[in-house]
Amino acid sequence: MSTDGQDRIEAEHAFGFDTRQLHAGQRPDPNTGARAVPIFQTTSYVFEDPESAAAYFNLQEYGNTYSRIMNPTVAVFEERVANLEGGAGAVAFASGIAAQHAALFTLLEPGDHVVASSALYGGSVNQFKHVLRKMNVGVTWVDPDDLDAWRAAVQPTTKVFYGETVGNPGGNVLDIEAVAAIAHEHELPLMVDSTFTTPYLVRPIEWGADIVVHSATKFIGGHGTSLGGVVVEAGTFDWSNGRFPVVADPSPAYHGLQFHETFGTYGYLMKLRAETLRDLGAAMTPFNAFLFLQGLETLSLRMDRHVANALAVAEFLEGHELASNVRHPALHGSPYRPLVDKYLPRGAGAVFSFDCAGGREGGQDLIRALTLWSHLANVGDAKSLVIHPASTTHRQLSDDELRAGGVGAGTVRLSVGLESVDDLIWDLEQAFALVAAGHAAPAVAR
Repeated sequence: MSTDGQDRIEAEHAFGFDTRQLHAGQRPDPNTGARAVPIFQTTSYVFEDPESAAAYFNLQEYGNTYSRIMNPTVAVFEERVANLEGGAGAVAFASGIAAQHAALFTLLEPGDHVVASSALYGGSVNQFKHVLRKMNVGVTWVDPDDLDAWRAAVQPTTKVFYGETVGNPGGNVLDIEAVAAIAHEHELPLMVDSTFTTPYLVRPIEWGADIVVHSATKFIGGHGTSLGGVVVEAGTFDWSNGRFPVVADPSPAYHGLQFHETFGTYGYLMKLRAETLRDLGAAMTPFNAFLFLQGLETLSLRMDRHVANALAVAEFLEGHELASNVRHPALHGSPYRPLVDKYLPRGAGAVFSFDCAGGREGGQDLIRALTLWSHLANVGDAKSLVIHPASTTHRQLSDDELRAGGVGAGTVRLSVGLESVDDLIWDLEQAFALVAAGHAAPAVAR
């Protein structure tokens, strides 16, 4: 079928998520007929002539110049994620934390201010506390459940609201629509980390978010093999409202080019790519983009299994005498269940925490006694993972910050994988039994 014919059919038919996670952003390679996305393992590209090369570097034409800025394999991954999220476009990075920093760096300048949820991933808290401070950017932390706190935290220099769809590891569910409305009252964008939920479970842009970031390392990749991150923008925020000179004003890096005026819907994304990615250099590798595309092809199938397994494990823990405060937001007794019903009808993800009897020692003993769950600092793998946050991922946080993030001395975080759920529950049962008997096994690599 001709390209024109394909375009006509696609314009007339709205394809489903499962189809788009396989096909969006890519057609068979026109030179070889390859069905899978080729890995373009190259640093650079031959220009047609000096004039076209100059046009590329002046952003007068759009094309490949150097793989730190764009690459055909990475471009397919970017287009597919943007399609699944319902965004105008996306830019990929070498890691999730790099994507998050780049998304913020692109709209901030010294003296600016950020309002952020206090229930963020520990690495994000560290980045906001230390890296943003080095940039002379202030941060006000708010209880993400307190809408009045978001509104009260706004300052004249505030430039963005930042939250997570589901807090790590506290399980807070962000009221995206309400927080977005408050941000927009003040002509500010809402940026949301949607790593734990992926575009299959919720698409924050549909609820008013302006920018969505993912650590693709987690559920998008799905197999614990590759590092990567991606930023998606809705393309609807008015960056020329007078509050964002760093995006709207003439750029000295491009001879006075005004990104928002010139590129409109794609103004923020073009600045993110052409300046931030170019100059910070945290580019995604073509091979990792290829692996993330493999992950996307089965995203919905895996997430359905992750969600079902996680809820079954949470319900088991809720009834166990050595477990308390099970923070899975889809449980019937959770205060976040109404928000789950609204935003996450397919499920609230597969990462949650609970408190083990015996405090810090009890939590660590439980991890020692597990045989199937892998003890490591990651989530979103096909395999089930476990960690003690207070000792590891959130170790640099103060006691007050730990409490704000829902982390106690005995808190254990689970990332529930794709194994037979009966085996996962069996392993937890035998580990609890060993802890109760005071016979936790010595630590071993799993």
